[in-house]
Amino acid sequence: MVTRRPIELTLIHTPANAASSSTTPAEYGVFPNTPGMGKITNFATIQKTLTDLNLSVPPELAVSDDPIQLQIHSPHVPDLTLIDLPGYIQISSMDQPDQLKDKIVSLCDKYIREPNIILAVCAADVDLANSPALRASRRVDPLGTRTIGVVTKMDLVKPEQGAQIIRGERYPLHLGYVGVVCKAPPTTGVFKAIRGDRETPNVTGAVLKREEEFFGGENARYFGRDKKVMVGTDTLRRRLMDVLETSMASSLHGITNAVQLELEEASYQFKVQYNDRRITSESYMAETIDALKARFKEYTKQFTKPAVRSKLKNMLDEKLMDILERVYWNDPRTPELSKLGDDKNMTAEELDSYWKFKLETSSSLLTKSGVGRDSTALVAEGLRQLIDSISTGEPFTFHPSVTERITEFSHAILRERMGLTADQVENCIKPYKYEVEVDDREWSVGRDRAEEKFGEEMKRCDAKLAEIKGRVGGARKLSGLIRHVGELEKWEEDRRKRRFSGVVVGSEESGVEGENAPVLDAYKYSPAQIIDGRHALLLANRLTLLKLRQQALKSRRCRQGPDQSAFCPEAFLSVVADKLAYTSTMFINIELLEQFFYQFPREIDSRILYDLNREEIGRFARENPKIRQHLELQDRKDKLEQVMRSLQSLVNLQKDTKSSPSRREGLFTKFF
Repeated sequence: MVTRRPIELTLIHTPANAASSSTTPAEYGVFPNTPGMGKITNFATIQKTLTDLNLSVPPELAVSDDPIQLQIHSPHVPDLTLIDLPGYIQISSMDQPDQLKDKIVSLCDKYIREPNIILAVCAADVDLANSPALRASRRVDPLGTRTIGVVTKMDLVKPEQGAQIIRGERYPLHLGYVGVVCKAPPTTGVFKAIRGDRETPNVTGAVLKREEEFFGGENARYFGRDKKVMVGTDTLRRRLMDVLETSMASSLHGITNAVQLELEEASYQFKVQYNDRRITSESYMAETIDALKARFKEYTKQFTKPAVRSKLKNMLDEKLMDILERVYWNDPRTPELSKLGDDKNMTAEELDSYWKFKLETSSSLLTKSGVGRDSTALVAEGLRQLIDSISTGEPFTFHPSVTERITEFSHAILRERMGLTADQVENCIKPYKYEVEVDDREWSVGRDRAEEKFGEEMKRCDAKLAEIKGRVGGARKLSGLIRHVGELEKWEEDRRKRRFSGVVVGSEESGVEGENAPVLDAYKYSPAQIIDGRHALLLANRLTLLKLRQQALKSRRCRQGPDQSAFCPEAFLSVVADKLAYTSTMFINIELLEQFFYQFPREIDSRILYDLNREEIGRFARENPKIRQHLELQDRKDKLEQVMRSLQSLVNLQKDTKSSPSRREGLFTKFF
């Protein structure tokens, strides 16, 4: 079998000046089913690809109904679709399947049905009565209204016999017969089968020249214009175009009505769904970017100086509470400091250096705790959350690639600025690492702030105690549990002291040693309740100490001013935290926030808006289902309107042609 698969050849006429105004080649071929090959400008490559695709059918199958689709774009071809089908056979050979004949008939029947035009190829040296192509066309087209007979090998019969055959006197066809001579020398080159080359004649030129020589000269008396016969490949080409135009004109009214109905439906849907509002991929892209910038500008209000200062102050207050717990609250001598503060005769100069050293240690721990790094990281994390909240909202839920790009360059900006900002903050707070000056106003504010933080800490302790109370079974049981745990811890402390002094204690029972051990109500308190009791005891002691220090903050000595900072370390450290937060905020605002707010919108333009080409913008817009539906309906409406205008022009042209007087012409007059 020569043709094993149907070849659907689509000729597409392109304007001659289209190539000069773009990068698209003037002539090229495309295999739609193999998009990876792209536009092919070498005809030898197309020929080889056709051969490979045709031979891809296994010999045991012989033919396949999977078509080979090829599109040829050229200014030298008409808009026409040709389908090359496997030839009919009479009998299968030894290496062919038995059902091959039926498969070919079934395959051809799918293509020769209405409204397709049939080119029944017959050899002139074979009786037309034995032509399987004519028999098949007569079966589906009894009147021959859409069958063109193509008689080949006209040079193998006598001229008068060939002329008799193509006149169709014995087997008439409404569209007639065209005689051709297709023998020509082989040739190669790029699309030489489509257009001529001045230096080397192409296949078409060679065929036309051979036909001109054969049908002219002495044979002109049989095939001349006055003999009313159609001969030559060029005549066949013009005949096909004429038949195509006639076929389209005959169905023009029905096509126009169908397109009109589709256009009305599309226009109605466009009006109802979108109120005739037109959009483009570029406009959607611009609106999305504008919305992103507007949302970013709105969210940046969360990063004003007071807001950032408040966040940093809360972070430093947490550090402050941890330092107070480590340095003061875990020290058994801390209640002594409250008593010293109540002593009216005690002055700050007379205070034990132990407490002055603790104050300096606490201040150093706070100022050297990595404030620059932690404060910068806190603000940067807030900016990351801001970008995530912006880029994960609509419509960016439909654009994951753009969201990833936004996140990527925003993080790049932060990474670039974080190190520099942290260093600047550390440099600006360096004086506080050596000395902190406090005036009366700052002291008053710091003392009030410390009282407020103590109140919050006491509320948290009360909440934890209430939680434990509910877990162990009420206030009375919790009081007994705390008392029991206190006695147990007191006895364990005495036991350790006796062990260190070398006193031998008694045997161990129930986990407690010694004959003077407190009686454990094992049946009353479970191990889990013992753990809760220890936590409750710690919280109770913490509450007692917090109340004691809160009273000290409210005392007359703490109200005297910053000279009493050794008696009131909480107020002093609160002032230090305020100064650190205020200074850090100023430099973070300059080095990080201002730079980020300046660069981010410009990075949006350079990385998203200006970095995408027209095709990528189109894909971006169609990622949004609502926009994709809008664009598809809008494009469909526009294309239907364009088709309707073209059809209306054809209808008007047809009316003008019918109304204009014309001389009486025969069926094939224009071809002679």
